[in-house]
Amino acid sequence: MTVFENKVCLITGAASGIGRAMAVAFARAGARVVVCDVDEEGARRTAAAIGDAALAVRADIGDEAAVAALVETAIDACGRIDVLCNNAGIMDTMALPADLTPAEWDRVLRVNLTGTFLMTHAVLPHLLRQGGGAIVNTASEAGIRGGAAGAAYTASKHGVVGLTKSVAWAYAKDGIRCNAILPGPTMTGIATGATFDPAGAARLGPVLALGERLAQPEQMADAALFLASDAASFVNGAIVPVDGGWSAA
Repeated sequence: MTVFENKVCLITGAASGIGRAMAVAFARAGARVVVCDVDEEGARRTAAAIGDAALAVRADIGDEAAVAALVETAIDACGRIDVLCNNAGIMDTMALPADLTPAEWDRVLRVNLTGTFLMTHAVLPHLLRQGGGAIVNTASEAGIRGGAAGAAYTASKHGVVGLTKSVAWAYAKDGIRCNAILPGPTMTGIATGATFDPAGAARLGPVLALGERLAQPEQMADAALFLASDAASFVNGAIVPVDGGWSAA
């Protein structure tokens, strides 16, 4: 495919999992891809797998200065940004509200929600000057449910859903579309090494069991590719479950 030929796509959290699959998919569709992750070596591996069409940049998206430097690097290297995929995110410990520490709340919200805002805030001026572009946010089933994750992750992903709709509404007349995918359980490393709160995990178990089918990261990437493409030119503010029917239960 050459759907994204001569276009530039910036993807966060692209060292592994869904972000890596997105980077590969957009590159195969003709895009120049800026591979961003706090894991510098992982970002470089993704870029190396793609080849000359990829640029790896380390950035902590929860840091405003780092985000500004990332976007400046992308513009300097590629001249423009046409698609932003806000994919980077971290898990919580599945702690219920009474057991959630303020430190965990701050850690999860800083990356999942504030990071998504900072990236969007930094890229929007460039999209406005170009006369349009597409933003695809990776939310979660926890963005529309109360029992699919702990309190911090759930709040952060509900926030991503709200931010998606706000950006879509605010900039529709400027040719900017903003949509979100809601991945169900997916084969990624987001929970690798995590320690889960026993009480929270037990309480959330029945809901999590409904999403027992695991998706491949490429299935999420395909949805993002569609939402960013001209095939979805009249799709704006959509919150799209990509969960094998979990949200229909």
